Formats: sequence, structure tokens, C-alpha cells
Amino acid sequence: MSVSSEVSAEPIEIKFSHVVAENTPKGQMALKFKALVEERLSGKVTVKVFPNSQLFGDNKVLEAMQLGDVQLAAPALSKFKKYTKKLQLFDLPFLFEDLAAVERFQQGEEGQRLLNSMRRKGLQGLGYLHNGMKQLSASNKIRVPGDLAGKKFRIMSSDVLAAQFLAVDAVPVKKPFSEVFTLLQTKAVDGQENTYSNIYSKKFFEVQEHITESNHGVLDYLVVSSRDFWSSMPQDIRLEVEKALAQAIVYGNGIAAQKAKEDKQRIVDSKRSTIMTLTPSERQQWVKAMKPVWARFEDQIGKKVIDAAIAANQ
Repeated sequence: MSVSSEVSAEPIEIKFSHVVAENTPKGQMALKFKALVEERLSGKVTVKVFPNSQLFGDNKVLEAMQLGDVQLAAPALSKFKKYTKKLQLFDLPFLFEDLAAVERFQQGEEGQRLLNSMRRKGLQGLGYLHNGMKQLSASNKIRVPGDLAGKKFRIMSSDVLAAQFLAVDAVPVKKPFSEVFTLLQTKAVDGQENTYSNIYSKKFFEVQEHITESNHGVLDYLVVSSRDFWSSMPQDIRLEVEKALAQAIVYGNGIAAQKAKEDKQRIVDSKRSTIMTLTPSERQQWVKAMKPVWARFEDQIGKKVIDAAIAANQ
């Protein structure tokens, strides 16, 4: 009877909701995960991927997850403040020197511990997915912090990112990712911060004349599920799903590194937007202006976590 009940059992359905295009690192990672799961767990697990905010935006997806309407998501790390303040670490400006430092921290003890920082709130972190380092795009040239004074910049819903722009006298505007292109096109905001893959895939470069390669922050995602759903899967199936996810994340992170280079070059080739690189002395002006944001959020994030992130630059 157990055999027949297994055969007739409905497969476990995993709805994977995300907000970006399928040709981004996250989009490719989601499709890779779907392919791996359905190859290894055919008939037992099905994965349905919903890109481009088709199902939920990042601001609603975690609530939907807790209600059981979606099983997997990968919101930007900025989106988790309601559930834990520790992940605000990743929004601190000029904390990580490059993506290699980010990776070292995330795979280290403190980074792995953060995956479990929302279990009491019913969410389980499963892994970090890179998009890349953030750049500034705007309708005017940006070289020094004073160039941002009075300018409106779209940000994700993050107190740290708001403080980052306020530190240079800019005006942070919290708006959903799906609205950014229209905000830029209509000049409702002057600029935004994002990675090269997002700037290219969402065509922001077509409506922003200038990009400053600031590498001032990291845009990464946390692949997350509800604790209830994740623990409800039979152990043998969950282990296979976890293996597939880990493999898909490595695949996605490889794409992220390559795509950052390729999409930057595509923007250059388009001649629609000019990319400017900061000199070391110019970069130091930005660091000096924005570094006080670290101290402001130290109590919420934890000094030990911040120190571990700083150490990852070595």
C-alpha cells in the first residue's frame, strides 16, 4: 500500500518568486534550480519559477511565504529588516572592498550564522546569491559626494541605504524595483544605485546618461523559504533539494561574476550612458562621507558581525 500511495501522491510544488529578468544571475539560478530538481526528483517535486514580479514583489513575498502562497524567494538582503536587523550589514557603504571579500564573509562562521537569524520569525535562510557590486547612475555627472546634494535617488526600502544617501545630502526615495525604469524615464528621480546586470537588463542605462563605477556596496540576495515548508519535506527529498539549490547558487554566482563584466561592456558599447571610474582620492572622499553610517547601525547589526566583515577584506 505504501508503494501505491507514493505513486499516486501529488508532487511537492515549489513556487519560486523573484523580481528580476530571467537573463540575470538570479533568473538563471532559478531556472538551473528548477532543471536540477526536476531531473533528480521527477514526479516527486515540481518547481514553478515566476520572474519579473509576476507573482509577488519583494515587499510582499515574505508575507506570502508565511501564508504558504510561495515556497522559495530570493529577495535582496535589504528586504529582511522586519525579520532581523542583522542583515542590514550588507547595506553598509564601502564595507566590502570587492565581491571576493563578500564571499569570504558569507562562507565564514558569522555569515553562515546569519542564515538562521530569522528562524524565530518563521523564515529559513538557505544561501547567498550574488548579483554584484553597486554603481551609481544619474542624469548628471557624479564624481564627488557633493555632486549628489539635493538629488533624488531611488533606493530599496532600507534605513541604512537612506542614511547612506542622507550622509551626502541626497534625497532617498523608497520605491519598488518594478517602478525604477519609469521613475528614471520621467525624471521623477535623478538616479539610482544598482549592479551592472540590473542596469543593463532593465535598460536603466537607456534613460540615465551617467554611471559612476563606485563599487560602494553589494547587492546580494538571500535564498529563503518558510521554516514550516522546509521542515515539512521528507528528509530524503529535502536533502536532494538542498543539494540542487547549493549547486544552482554556485552556478548563479559564476554567472554574476561574468555578467558584471559583459553587461558593463554592453553599456559602454551602446554609447547611451558614459561610465566613469573614481580615482583613489575621489573614492576616499566617498568613504569619508559615508563611513559614519557604520557606527549609526552598529548596535542593531552587532560589532562582532561588522568586525568579521571588515576582516574578510584582508
